[in-house]
Amino acid sequence: MDLIEIYTAVATPEEAQQIASALVNRKLAACAQITAIESYYSWEGSLQQSVEYRISIKSIAANYSTVEKAIVELHSYTLPAIYALPVLHAYAPYTDWVLENTTAQI
Repeated sequence: MDLIEIYTAVATPEEAQQIASALVNRKLAACAQITAIESYYSWEGSLQQSVEYRISIKSIAANYSTVEKAIVELHSYTLPAIYALPVLHAYAPYTDWVLENTTAQI
């Protein structure tokens, strides 16, 4: 199975913790990491700046649609950024751990 890393950002640490724990508890992800970030973006015609919390989600490609749906259900933003990048190379024991801790949602 192909490993992916899914990203989203939310407004509060509590929201990040809720999404991260829900995905890991549902075995949609093996791990989710939360990092505080400063974001600059255009929204409704003006420049915005805010502190956000990025969630980096370790999962498998077969779960992307289900993870996306879960994030949308739990996310407070009107238009959340949700995207995945393929993991092209990974330490084999780490790959095994992700696979062992993620249930494929096919």
